[in-house]
Amino acid sequence: MHPVTRSSPRLALRELAIEDVDAVFAIYSSPEATEHLSFEPRTRDQVAHIVARSIASAQEDPRIEYGLAVVERETNEVIGFGRLALDPHQQRAATFGFALRPDAWGVGYGLETVRLLLGLGFEDLGLHRIWGARSPINEASAKTMAAAGMVEEGTIREHIFKGGRWRDSVVHAILDHEWSG
Repeated sequence: MHPVTRSSPRLALRELAIEDVDAVFAIYSSPEATEHLSFEPRTRDQVAHIVARSIASAQEDPRIEYGLAVVERETNEVIGFGRLALDPHQQRAATFGFALRPDAWGVGYGLETVRLLLGLGFEDLGLHRIWGARSPINEASAKTMAAAGMVEEGTIREHIFKGGRWRDSVVHAILDHEWSG
């Protein structure tokens, strides 16, 4: 499916463009924004590669990865990055993740972003299961995924190596018949 365009009252998902590198860099270079993610802050070159890879993956057939800009509709400003990747180990399933600029936290944009990504997966792609993982201490993410109808399924022990040590991940998932849009 290309191009992706989904929107909520305040946000929209759209395909990334090369002009989005600086906006994504503002997120992925931030120690605060990446604190609970699976990686350390990225360099601008690393972000440029991520954006270029996302643009290229949008042209693949079949498409297996959706790296998308999260845009504030009122300002048309990129405030986040969302990703949905088909899971090759499960039928009709995908993993998802997202990151928002810290100045966009605390106003419900995380929940809107998760709902947009889940809508893409279930309504547009016909998936059966979507799952994501979070840092065990990221309570905001836990609340966001629960509010979107996702169920906490368990812990993947020592799943992420970051900051010189192993970290667990807590898995949340939702099934198509649990999705209410």
